[in-house]
Parts: sequence; structure tokens; C-alpha cells
Amino acid sequence: MGFYDPTQDGEMPVRAYLITEQQFSDIAAQEMHRAPGADLDFTRVLTSGRDQLGPGRYETLVCPGALDGVPLLTFTAPWRLTDAELNAPSAPYLANFARGLAEAHGWPLGRSAEYLATRPGAAGYWTAQAVLEALRSSVEESARAAGAASA
Repeated sequence: MGFYDPTQDGEMPVRAYLITEQQFSDIAAQEMHRAPGADLDFTRVLTSGRDQLGPGRYETLVCPGALDGVPLLTFTAPWRLTDAELNAPSAPYLANFARGLAEAHGWPLGRSAEYLATRPGAAGYWTAQAVLEALRSSVEESARAAGAASA
């Protein structure tokens, strides 16, 4: 799982989708393991930048800013990065992030590998070279699977 700690310095690449309040409410409910259908109240998160709806993972709403006047919203855990017990990500998990970085930002595998190897949880476990090898392996595996599916 990945979490966003808005108290940490620095920048991170993101991807944004323009969705309705109802769509966001349904996605958040699913991640919070709640029944979809109830609309969230965005008043607190839009005025203070944060609203903790519960103690669990993905039950804290965060508004880190706006893009073209539209508020950016996400959900994360209520704890800070310094309080989290981190686990090293798997190669498929890193490959998923690399695909997103390529699609949203045009990052080549090498740049993604360098970035991902420095992220909390991966840093100290994965080197940039090891991430790059895992990403290349994942790309080759995906290509083989696509070839088999079209045959």
C-alpha cells in the first residue's frame, strides 16, 4: 500500500482525474471498506486541508491544493510517515508505479527506477539498478503475455 504524508517536504509526481463529488465518495468508500452510495461532506477538507473520517487506512481526506481552480483531493492514512511501519515494495508493485509514471509523465524506465529506489520503503532495500532490472523484466513479461493473447 502507498500513503501520502502531506507534512513531508518535497514534491512527488501525481496523476489527477476530474471526477464528481459522488464518484470520489464512492471510490473513497470502497477503499475504506464501506458501502458505496453515501456522499462525503467535503466542507472540512476544503476549508482546513484535512478531514479524518476514521482511524483506518485511507480514511483521512487531504486537499493539497488546487489545479486550475479545482480542488485536488486524495485519501490517505491518518498517521505520519515517521510513525509508519514500512515494508519493501514488490517488483510488480514498482512496475505498476513505473507504468503510471510513463503514462502520466513520459518517464523512461531509468528515471522511474532512480525515483522509485529513493522512496520510503524501497530506499535501503532496492537499488536503482535492481529496480531497473525488475521493470525491464516486467515489460518483457507483459510483451510476452500480449503476444500470447493475440496468437
